[in-house]
Amino acid sequence: MTKILTAVSSALAAERLIGPVGDLARRLGAEVLVVHVSRPSGGQTREQEEVEGEKAVRVLQEGIVSMGVSVQTLLMFSDDIAQAILTTAEEQKVTLICLGLTGKNVFARLLAGNVPVELIRNTKIPVLLFPPDYKLPQ
Repeated sequence: MTKILTAVSSALAAERLIGPVGDLARRLGAEVLVVHVSRPSGGQTREQEEVEGEKAVRVLQEGIVSMGVSVQTLLMFSDDIAQAILTTAEEQKVTLICLGLTGKNVFARLLAGNVPVELIRNTKIPVLLFPPDYKLPQ
């Protein structure tokens, strides 16, 4: 079975990914694993990070399930977000990693690190990136 890992950073990012990831999974007959990785030292308390991560995962899960696709979820804390995603992808034997780009400015990317680049550099699993303003063709 095809399994798509979709890493999501926020509820807003999750909303943007519902259509494209749900549509892709449905066409491929794939199961989706929605993952949120928080940095323990991200400037918020662990409880706040957990609440925001749960919200992001729930938004994407509910949206994709409503499209008739099977979804599993996973919340994690790690100082190395890209490595946590890669390890999970390998352990779960996923066949595709999907990410939605947030459109952050260059300064924000330098502060947060560039997870998409690290994923592409360090995996043999295909990585599909959706631009921030991507919408499914009508």
